[in-house]
Amino acid sequence: MTDPTDLIAAGWTSTEIGGFTGELGPVWVRNASGREIGFIAAPHHGNTHLNTVHGGVLTTFADIALGYGAVECLAHTHCATAQLQIQFVATANLGDFITCRPELVRQGARLIFMRGLIATGGKTLASADGIWKVLEQR
Repeated sequence: MTDPTDLIAAGWTSTEIGGFTGELGPVWVRNASGREIGFIAAPHHGNTHLNTVHGGVLTTFADIALGYGAVECLAHTHCATAQLQIQFVATANLGDFITCRPELVRQGARLIFMRGLIATGGKTLASADGIWKVLEQR
């Protein structure tokens, strides 16, 4: 199990988020050499019979992490996921600290394209890319 004290020492900050996103649990953020997002895989994230993280959790995390990146690129303008795809390449275990470094591919006036690798301990778990629709200010 990942120790939050070690994450804090490595420059990570824990953030509690509401709504459905809050179901992931605390999200960890670090800005060392670009924005990184992470979470600790807890028992409720798992395929309990396999002791692995459920693919739906990794998909949700991809949406959150790349969405964070899109919002940062848009100077905190609201946006919504228009399309998201993910390719799973390995499994993660419960207790792993899972991260993503969102990367801007292209930004237009109405759409923003993002991508990122989801990893744990140097092992790539999945690659994800998506498109976010820039929303009008309310």
